[in-house]
Amino acid sequence: MFPFHSDDLAKLIVRVTCAGLLIMHGSSSLIHGIRHVKDMVQSVGLPEFVAYGNLIGEVVAPFFMIIGYKARIAALIVAFNMLASVLIAHRDIIFARNNFGGWMIELNFFYMMTALAVVFSGSGKYSLSKGKGKWD
Repeated sequence: MFPFHSDDLAKLIVRVTCAGLLIMHGSSSLIHGIRHVKDMVQSVGLPEFVAYGNLIGEVVAPFFMIIGYKARIAALIVAFNMLASVLIAHRDIIFARNNFGGWMIELNFFYMMTALAVVFSGSGKYSLSKGKGKWD
């Protein structure tokens, strides 16, 4: 067995990587506003208030993922938020590749899949809840 094996450390790394990077996007929305998100949700026929879900999915939920409190619920919110972002803002490029051969929605997919990893693995012992709650 590898001498540095730690499932709990791996869970911490996944949580902090996904949520830490995503919260940077959310902080930009806090600073500059969400008018662009409101415009996008309205363009697909959804009410403007749905745009505030972006702040929940990119600020509130990632914060809870980082601290490891109700991390499974928070990660599920992040995963849903990323799916919604693809379907609302990037639906025209779902199957497209960029000039370097990369998938146009790879960042959204990365966030969604790492969030799902937290949903299924939980927060681990390096968290506020110590991974002991049903939703942690």
